[in-house]
Amino acid sequence: MSIIYNCRHCGQEIAKLDQKMIDTTMLGLDQLSMKEKEEMIQYKDNGDVDVQTICEDCQETLGHHPHYHELDFFIQ
Repeated sequence: MSIIYNCRHCGQEIAKLDQKMIDTTMLGLDQLSMKEKEEMIQYKDNGDVDVQTICEDCQETLGHHPHYHELDFFIQ
């Protein structure tokens, strides 16, 4: 089982945690609302968990161009 963090904007893999057992409360996933969980977390058939987050580069870009928050995708 792996938990894989990917940037929702550019698709870059940010991190991958390979563990036999992972306590999701230690990762803070229990702090998300149900809507946030539905939007950010996908469970794969092989047991992997994909978490959509944001990488440092995309976060910096959004900081410099706040109007990009209005767009679903700002990287072409």
